[in-house]
Amino acid sequence: MSDENPRQFAIKKIYSKDISFETPNSPQIFQDEKRWAPEIDVSLSNRSAAIGEDVYETILSITVTAKLENKVAYLAEVHQAGQFFVKGLPEDELRELLGSYCPNILFPFVREAVSNLVVKGGFPQFLLAPVNFELLYTQHMKAMQEQQQKAAPSHAGH
Repeated sequence: MSDENPRQFAIKKIYSKDISFETPNSPQIFQDEKRWAPEIDVSLSNRSAAIGEDVYETILSITVTAKLENKVAYLAEVHQAGQFFVKGLPEDELRELLGSYCPNILFPFVREAVSNLVVKGGFPQFLLAPVNFELLYTQHMKAMQEQQQKAAPSHAGH
C-alpha cells in the first residue's frame, strides 16, 4: 500500500455561529441570590456536514437552563462551529473524527462562551463539566445499529 493519499487533518477556522442569553425573570430573580442553588439542565448536540472538497463544518450546540424554584433564572445557548480539512480517511473513521474528535476541539470554546455569558448576565460563574465525546459517539452508533437491526425485516431461512 502506497502513501499517495496520506491522512491529513487541519483546523481551518473556529467561530461562533449563534449565541443567545436570556434572563426572563430579571430583575426579580436577583432578589433570591442568597438562596442561589439553581437546578441546572444542560443539553448538548453536534452535527457535521461537508461544505467543500475535503472541508467539513462541525457545530457543537449547547443549551444551559438554570431554574430557581421553577422560575428560569437564565437560558444560555451557544452554537460553536469549526471548519476542518480532512483527507485520506475511510468513511467510518471520518464519521468518528467529525462526531467525537472535532467536538472535543470545539468544547473549550463553548465552555468559555457559556461562562462569559452567565457572568455578564449577573450570575455566579458556571463551568461546564468535561464531556467524553468518544463515549457519546460510541453510544450513538450502537443505538443506531440497534435501531437498524429492529427495523430490518428478518430473512431467516431464505
